[in-house]
Amino acid sequence: MGLLERVFKLQEHETTVRTEVIAGATTFLTMAYIIFVNPIILGDAGMPHDAVFVVTCLAAAIGTIIMALYANYPIAMAPGMGLNAYFTYTVVIGMGYTWQEALGMVFISGCLFILVTLIGLRSAIVRAIPGSLASAIAAGIGLFLGLIALEQAGIVGASEATLVTLGNLQQVSVVLAAIGFVVIVALDRFRVPGAILIGIVGVTIASFFFAGNEFKGVVSAPPSIAPTFFKLDLRGALSHGFLNVVLVFFLVELFDATGTLMGVAKRAGLLVPGEMRRLNKALFSDGVAIFFGSLLGTSSTTAYAESAAGVQAGGRTGLTALTVCVLFLLALFFAPLAGVVPAYATAPALLFVCCIMARELAEVNWEDITESVPAVLTAIMMPLTYSIANGLAFGFISYAAIKLLSGRVREVNWLVWLIALVFLLRFWYIGS
Repeated sequence: MGLLERVFKLQEHETTVRTEVIAGATTFLTMAYIIFVNPIILGDAGMPHDAVFVVTCLAAAIGTIIMALYANYPIAMAPGMGLNAYFTYTVVIGMGYTWQEALGMVFISGCLFILVTLIGLRSAIVRAIPGSLASAIAAGIGLFLGLIALEQAGIVGASEATLVTLGNLQQVSVVLAAIGFVVIVALDRFRVPGAILIGIVGVTIASFFFAGNEFKGVVSAPPSIAPTFFKLDLRGALSHGFLNVVLVFFLVELFDATGTLMGVAKRAGLLVPGEMRRLNKALFSDGVAIFFGSLLGTSSTTAYAESAAGVQAGGRTGLTALTVCVLFLLALFFAPLAGVVPAYATAPALLFVCCIMARELAEVNWEDITESVPAVLTAIMMPLTYSIANGLAFGFISYAAIKLLSGRVREVNWLVWLIALVFLLRFWYIGS
């Protein structure tokens, strides 16, 4: 306890070892899907499935332990969804690069990421973001998690006519997810410790009896990472036309990770003047994670919005992240056990977090339309475009444009103008 207190300052953050460990387990269970999804997506690019499984766990563990010990933040990291899809389906399959060359591009973008963090650009961006947009970012991430949760539970589904529609509510998975959600809310109302974790475990147990879930064992030996380790091709990455790819990797990493860090940190009460030094360290941590992830053999590693589930469970320090790190390492050997947690078991947790984070919109100045409109656009575009970075883009562009046409140019920090211009150029030159 003495060592943990010195490293993580638990009493200062009004938390305990038990609370932090439960929070870490909660975060891990809500994001453990990446262990199985990432190898499938990168496998479509020709990467060896078994090696990517191990690398996914290692990259998540490395990024998260840096976040834990260096920044003392309760935020977990892993290869990012969306970025892995861009890596496979756009860069490799669409543009014809090899996966080794694509890894080289991720490596270059990671180096740029570290550079802009060291020169203070990312922390300057955080300070320049208006308060209304900062609140909208947190709420938008919540709505984004809500959409993911509803899709995982089967409550909403795709539709050619209306894009999204109501799912089949007669499915057992939908019923179990709904019950799990209500149980989590009720337990939280009575301040039961570990309410979210209890809900996830409860739905998982019920899935064996009512949803045909199968127990597939406990322990398995991890495969070798030799097929992907240090296989990045920098010479190929520097070939003609790579700049477009690197720019997209860099911009999405920059604003997706920054937005996630800001949103989760705000929810944890860590986005205050006295804590900005920790945020700066957190910003540096995810840059280093991208660097090491590309060397191991995976697409860009980023901060995970699912960390908000751990924050809601009480996580306030790096001990939460350290717990996630340990669980990712254990997953190397306990993959069959981790794999029995179905997506609809973690969906209630994410939906609950969505409901909690959405109340950040109350902090928006609704009396000033030049503040409220960009905030709303930021929040709704994250789930509707399935991208935190796109939500930020629409928020920054609309904020700058509305202030300009309202004759209130002086209220806008110069960095906001620059970011809005960068996003405009990205949409014009590269597209979506």
